[in-house]
Amino acid sequence: MTIALNWAAIRAKVAAACERAGRPASDVTIVAVSKTHPASAIAEAAAAGAVDFGENYAQELAGKQAELVLPIRWHFIGRLQSNKAKLVAGKVALVHAVDSLGLAVELGKRSPSVQPILLAVNLGGEATKGGVTGETALGVARELAAVANVRLDGLMTLPPPSDDPAASRPVFEALRELRTRIAGELGLALPVLSMGMSGDYEVAIACGATHVRIGTAIFGSRPALH
Repeated sequence: MTIALNWAAIRAKVAAACERAGRPASDVTIVAVSKTHPASAIAEAAAAGAVDFGENYAQELAGKQAELVLPIRWHFIGRLQSNKAKLVAGKVALVHAVDSLGLAVELGKRSPSVQPILLAVNLGGEATKGGVTGETALGVARELAAVANVRLDGLMTLPPPSDDPAASRPVFEALRELRTRIAGELGLALPVLSMGMSGDYEVAIACGATHVRIGTAIFGSRPALH
């Protein structure tokens, strides 16, 4: 399967998942996760119609942005260290995984315009993953909402890995409910729910995802990092 055919298949599956959920397909943004894939693969996906691309590493993002001059939107979806904020701030449509006040402040300082961000919430309790806890999310969201030159647009999560897509449902539902509670408490819209990957994006859409992060199903297995 070529990247173009993979993209078309994913578009169709996302549209079908939206229809089953009673949602228009335009409700869901497919973020093609291009980390470790070459710029040529991104160009191929863009030619097939992909617009949004997600990168996990700040320096890799910078290199690809320098190499590609295409009408695409970049997303930073990995854990970002505050000292790398300058490589990302103002250069992406959305930073998906902000989990500290310090990082938000750095993004605000470094961005020439208001930087949209998401609060990363670790609802699976995995020590190896970043993100605030469900219990501390409201307090951190309140802090982020007050930071100059950033805009809190919603929440993101990454469930524990599982071969069963249905196992992710409780995490996705919990994030949706948490978003509703935080939005009510802070008086913010928080329109974005970034959740769901190649193995469970259809479940995520059923639970209200607005952004799904799909890599393998579009680009195939990731090349090894050198």
